[in-house]
Amino acid sequence: MADQPHPRVPPSVWRNPWHFLAFGLGSGTLPKAPGTWGSLLGLAAVPLLQWLPLWGYAGVLLAASLLGIWLCGRVADDLGVHDHEGIVWDEFVGIWLTLFLAPPGWLWLCVGFVLFRFFDILKPWPIGWADRHVEGGLGIMLDDLLAGLLAFACLQLLVYLVV
Repeated sequence: MADQPHPRVPPSVWRNPWHFLAFGLGSGTLPKAPGTWGSLLGLAAVPLLQWLPLWGYAGVLLAASLLGIWLCGRVADDLGVHDHEGIVWDEFVGIWLTLFLAPPGWLWLCVGFVLFRFFDILKPWPIGWADRHVEGGLGIMLDDLLAGLLAFACLQLLVYLVV
């Protein structure tokens, strides 16, 4: 859960490469709904990830998750804010997880995006619990990984029912 109040866009985002990456290549600096903007930019990478072999996409997910635990924790510590709303690397990984094994095509990208944002915003159990109780970089990443996992399960069910 984001601590309040905090500065909207720390100047370090534009000077520090770790901050720039954690802020989703700048997408987390947008004035309204930074998590949605971060998810959209992360979504743009999914067609590229889908070209990878299954093990390659899975490897990217694992590496991005592990990097994210360190990266989000470091940047949160640097900023002195547990989970600054502009840190959206976790949204990148969450949307990538949602769309893992999804069929290619804009329909599935859009459905996955809506499902991920639904779970990430509403934070049903266990997502909300993790958001409130797990600290550090793991806490920042975990709620989005759980949202991505629930969205993945729903998307795979829809794929099964439709395809």
